[in-house]
Amino acid sequence: MAETWLPSLITSTPQEGYDLAVKLSRVAVKLTQPSAEMRDKLRPDYADDADSLIAVSQVVATNFATVAAANDYWR
Repeated sequence: MAETWLPSLITSTPQEGYDLAVKLSRVAVKLTQPSAEMRDKLRPDYADDADSLIAVSQVVATNFATVAAANDYWR
């Protein structure tokens, strides 16, 4: 069984929530492509591609929206 790395979506601040959203996005990539060597090989293909970078931002934004909702928008 996989190691538990996400005990909760609850964070103290929006900044911590955003950091968690980025981590969620990164973990998804690692699970989708477990080979670090292959990820490194593919990086130049998207590093200078504005559409790819915008897509990454959209994924992080979706994850941040999920974390924010779980935290009742830090109210």
